[in-house]
Amino acid sequence: MKIPYIPEDAPFNGEQKYWLAGFLAGLHSRLLVLEERPQADSGTGAAATTQLHILFGSQTGNAEALAQSAAKAARDSGLVPVVQALGEVDIEIFASMRHVLVITSTYGEGEMPDNAQLFWQAISASTAPRLEQMNFAVLAIGDTGYDGFCQAGKFIDMRLEQLGAKRLYDRIDCDIDYEEPSHQWLTASMPQFAASAGSSGKALENRPEAPVIPGSNKQNPYAAALVTNRRLSGPDSDKDIRHYEFDLTDSGLKYEAGDALGVIPVNDPTLVSLLLAQLKADYDTPVSGYDRSLGDLLTYQFEISEPSRKLIEWVGQNTTNQELRHVLQHDDKDAMGVWLWGKDSLDLLQLELARSIGIPEFVALLRPLQHRAYSISSSSKAHPNQVHLTIASVRYHSAGRARSGVCSTYLAERVGRGEKPSIFISPNKAFRVPADGNTPLIMVGPGTGIAPFRAFLQEREATGAKGKNWLFFGDQRLEHDFIYRDELLNWQEKGVLNRLDLAFSRDQAKKIYVQNRMMEQGAELYAWLQEGACFYVCGDASRMAKDVDKALYEVIAQFGGLSAERAADYIDQLKKEKRYLRDVY
Repeated sequence: MKIPYIPEDAPFNGEQKYWLAGFLAGLHSRLLVLEERPQADSGTGAAATTQLHILFGSQTGNAEALAQSAAKAARDSGLVPVVQALGEVDIEIFASMRHVLVITSTYGEGEMPDNAQLFWQAISASTAPRLEQMNFAVLAIGDTGYDGFCQAGKFIDMRLEQLGAKRLYDRIDCDIDYEEPSHQWLTASMPQFAASAGSSGKALENRPEAPVIPGSNKQNPYAAALVTNRRLSGPDSDKDIRHYEFDLTDSGLKYEAGDALGVIPVNDPTLVSLLLAQLKADYDTPVSGYDRSLGDLLTYQFEISEPSRKLIEWVGQNTTNQELRHVLQHDDKDAMGVWLWGKDSLDLLQLELARSIGIPEFVALLRPLQHRAYSISSSSKAHPNQVHLTIASVRYHSAGRARSGVCSTYLAERVGRGEKPSIFISPNKAFRVPADGNTPLIMVGPGTGIAPFRAFLQEREATGAKGKNWLFFGDQRLEHDFIYRDELLNWQEKGVLNRLDLAFSRDQAKKIYVQNRMMEQGAELYAWLQEGACFYVCGDASRMAKDVDKALYEVIAQFGGLSAERAADYIDQLKKEKRYLRDVY
């Protein structure tokens, strides 16, 4: 069902268009939810009483993938799963739901993922409906390396209880290795939902298990040959941004523009050697409880560049370093971030310690080595046998040692042409090119944030889409940092890229960023939004994405003639219509 919008030549003023657009979008949302509801079985009426609404909040696709796993577990328990993003749920329809499973990730430092923010606003408002008839459970995923671990799930769990809903099963908070604990939790919780719903507990249908394709998840990655490693930034650039191409011929892997590619890295052998020396151990030293040597564990299995919270706390309890002890005692998150900047596990072990740490004890304090996810910068329609990445290599000096990004320099320096690092596709259904090729696109992607938009432009060209395309791109210096210059200018010449606004911050005394260019072109940007354009952002979440969001509010308020409150409502409507989408990290 297409999202309704008001034509440019409709005989209404700005305020009237805004009100009518909101009314139509609300109507569309209700109809979409009703369409997705399974109909009751006319013979028994059982389907209506055994529905399980599985609602997910997902920033990168992990929670959405878990929601699909939960749907299978629900069917196996005799339930009828109804899977939706939290942001798509009408609050009045939510209030009528009887059985609800919420699966959500946490974004940034304890924030709701983008597609859960509107839902959270609705249920946290003083006008939120009572939910005494609802049975619910919450599965939260997060990363203990960040403050606000699983905070989104904790907030939703607490708020549903405050509104009178009955917690049917205790919440689980999963760390980055969430697959096994989440599977066990779903297996244990589904019989509770089935019993509450009066289900027979028998599977509705016996579906054969789908074959597991290498590269479909991080437990079963695909070894893909690296065929291209090309520096994009100029030789005098302060950055080392590289273009990578991996061969997918005969892999069976499929991806969409907007998806991410997970790369499983290998730790820096120099850091591994320094840690072994600090521990007074050899590479082949055995470790109790593991079938791999200490050197192998530090190289392939554990994070050593980013100290785990457990290691930080152990060192804090066993060091005379007063600064670390003070930060830990006062639980000062900002001060901890400053203190930790540039430090790895070796730095912590080199502090003055009251006692030495044993090898099994040290290994037990480490976190598993995680994949790194990068926005794919190619379209499979243009490159059916390849997948491309655009990555900035991280390098810096701290405390007299050269430091480097775990995965970015692994690819840049230690994977030769033809060698096969382990990869897998990480779908992101919430960040896609519109199905309607006539929809205009506004894309904001400075630096490596251009990656998915290169994929979008390839896709629009390959499919012959007629919709207009506008890209805001920038970096430090035009001469050295205009990556993909030839491709972008070629798309301009061919009419694929209708507008290209550039912002190179250090080419003039006053720094200019993409958000400044947005304000300069505010009237045209607002006109595109009024025509039904989708607005996309990709890149740094901590600063750029927030500045772009602020600029968007200002553009809409100024050029739409709206109050701050009306501008906020306009933005919320864009989100509901899936016309304001972000891939930020």
